Amino acid sequence: MSPAKALRPKPIVRIEGMAKSEAAEDMLAVEEPLEIRVAGHGVAVVMRTPGHDRELVAGFLVTEGIVRRRDEVLDMVRCGADPASRHPLDSTGAPPGGARPAGAGGEGSENVVDVLLAPGCAVDFARLTRHVFTSSSCGICSRTSIDAVRGAFPPIAAPLSPRRGVLAALPERLRAAQAAFAATGGLHASALFDASGTLEVVREDVGRHNALDKVVGHAFFAEKLPLAGRILLVSGRVSFEIMQKALAAGIPCVAAISAPTSAAVEFAQESGQALVGFLRPATGSTSSRQAGSRLRQGFGGQAGPGAMRMNVYAGTLAE
Repeated sequence: MSPAKALRPKPIVRIEGMAKSEAAEDMLAVEEPLEIRVAGHGVAVVMRTPGHDRELVAGFLVTEGIVRRRDEVLDMVRCGADPASRHPLDSTGAPPGGARPAGAGGEGSENVVDVLLAPGCAVDFARLTRHVFTSSSCGICSRTSIDAVRGAFPPIAAPLSPRRGVLAALPERLRAAQAAFAATGGLHASALFDASGTLEVVREDVGRHNALDKVVGHAFFAEKLPLAGRILLVSGRVSFEIMQKALAAGIPCVAAISAPTSAAVEFAQESGQALVGFLRPATGSTSSRQAGSRLRQGFGGQAGPGAMRMNVYAGTLAE
């Protein structure tokens, strides 16, 4: 993620206690719309943090059930009103070499991506379950049929029972990789680990489901789907849609720093996914302000099973 696109300084008035207010500057996470088109048809507008747009689009298409294999996508291009503004995206969502061709510019070309599918890859646009607009804070609320979502992807074929000690070490590894969060305090993160706890990829975004789509898109382009034997760690709460997206990518275990919703737990139980919540330092109540403060500041060292607490909502853990 390019800091130049993902972060933006803004002037503020800072007030601390009873001290005199002072002019200052704060670094904010950028939130901008991205229109996703398939063969020229608009399928969604998502509010996202610019960066890794190609992965975001691919992950969205995978979790919507539009594509499954890398060879189904011929290309992705930025497109504005002027045909001269169309140009392919590299792996980060930017034009190759970082420079845009002559004629490309403005919000139209930066925030519209058109996906060119391979011949024979048919899309039933009427079947898509999203409305046109999706906010960064909510994805599932824009769906027309939750029942359609539940039946879109098969249950996990090979459930995973991660080791407690592996899970305990993951939050610190995620926190160390959150460069944009460290600068702003305003971004969600999704991180993918193997069963031994090795970090494979982390993505940040103002939308928690966008961050996960970017992770799924990364795996899509690397031709690693389905993500059997992996652990997904998210920096916030776990909603129904987070579990659905994880299932679409074949992820058998989801862990979270915060709480899951009731729908997320029920979905995990039905799909054969392990679900762990409140994965944080053992400092009394799982919702204590002290624990939240430590999460923002970093754990300050490698945490062992005895230093962490966690709630298992679905599946089982290995000792």
